[in-house]
Amino acid sequence: MNDRPIILGIVGDSAAGKTTLTKGIAQVLGPENVTVICTDDYHRYDRVQRAEIGISALHPDCNYLDIIEQHLALLRSGQAILKPIYNHSTGAFDPPEYIEPRQYVIVEGLLGYSTRKMLDSYDVKTYLAPPEPLRATWKIKRDTRKRGYTEEQVLAQLRQRESDSEAFIRPQRKWADLIVTFYPPDQTDIKSDNLMLNANLILRPTIPHPELSKILNAEGNHLGGAIRLGLSRDMGKPVDILEIDGHANLDQVRELEKMMCSEVPYLGQFCSLEGNQELGKLTGTTGETLQSYPLALTQLLITYHMLKAAHLL
Repeated sequence: MNDRPIILGIVGDSAAGKTTLTKGIAQVLGPENVTVICTDDYHRYDRVQRAEIGISALHPDCNYLDIIEQHLALLRSGQAILKPIYNHSTGAFDPPEYIEPRQYVIVEGLLGYSTRKMLDSYDVKTYLAPPEPLRATWKIKRDTRKRGYTEEQVLAQLRQRESDSEAFIRPQRKWADLIVTFYPPDQTDIKSDNLMLNANLILRPTIPHPELSKILNAEGNHLGGAIRLGLSRDMGKPVDILEIDGHANLDQVRELEKMMCSEVPYLGQFCSLEGNQELGKLTGTTGETLQSYPLALTQLLITYHMLKAAHLL
């Protein structure tokens, strides 16, 4: 183990895809090497209390942000924590869990970038920003199938939470090193069950990204048009934009994967689609398993940054 764990932050609104992204990254690094923490476990009130008070789980006042800060600092120093557990099925709290940090710690949740102390705890920061209609579709499917809500209840909750999403969740985007947006190729198809989504990755110069321009550009490259790298501006600052189409094929993905992992060659055993068959895996509405190469490459790129941070440490 390094002197301290490498900590990745994954922040986004409810049902933005945080858990799906986390699972693939943990699969690359090896589940035995990864500790996953959800900051949504740190709610101050249970579901009944929130309804009585009239506050949403997205509001900072509904969460113990100071304890999140303390626990992130402890994890970063290699110390164990006693983490609360919020049960999303019952809306109540389960007994706390004793957690020891492994070599890599993934911290996902709604409010992970809310304070300066939290921000200082991360080595890599990712924000998920799917189109709002797509996120609503994902939330309806998840909450009706796994959490016992009706579609009408989920829609009502989305409306009630919108002001808090705008005030407290989306502003955290500005702190991220990578901003990830999955979206359907056909925007008119945004509410369908199509899982073969495109990916748009904003790569901010706050951390050193792999030199993808060696094989990619916006005008065309030997990988074809399915994977492109271009320049743009985000919040007034220059950024790289990596675009991966849902129809990208395995050969194209492996070429880009090989290039990324060549920069940390002695860690190359972690960076292999062939060795990590769970990368990019999604479960369809009828239970079938699909593989999304845009998702797989996104998971690999974030993993690359964690490995790079470990190497620099």
